[in-house]
Amino acid sequence: MVTTETRAKTLGIGEVAERTGLSVHALRFYEREGLLVGPVRRTAGGRRRYAPVDVDWLLICVKLRESGMPLADLKRFAELVRRGPGNEAERLALLDVHRRRVEEQIQALEECRSVITRKVGVYAEHLARGEAGGLWDPTA
Repeated sequence: MVTTETRAKTLGIGEVAERTGLSVHALRFYEREGLLVGPVRRTAGGRRRYAPVDVDWLLICVKLRESGMPLADLKRFAELVRRGPGNEAERLALLDVHRRRVEEQIQALEECRSVITRKVGVYAEHLARGEAGGLWDPTA
């Protein structure tokens, strides 16, 4: 239960949603799925109260999910963190696999950007010369 003293140090679900960019619904989902590293405290009335460390953890989770970490991997990572010291090598391995996956995605996006940049150059050049008619014209 949350006392008056702890309430001053904790945040409500709306405040946490604001700070993390997650919706209230997503925060409840994260809790249900076991993605938090500690239990969410509750007031006598049953309202969730989050500690600053919960917000810090959620910000990490947000970045891992935004970067494409599968939910199963995020659950595993949270489970390892909850267990405490002694499994750092396993955490590192999980994060390293994800880092490599992100690097591959970045490489693929850079290749896409290169193609787009070339096409922008072609169109800009043709438009500047007044010769844009017929570029990729499927009716020609």
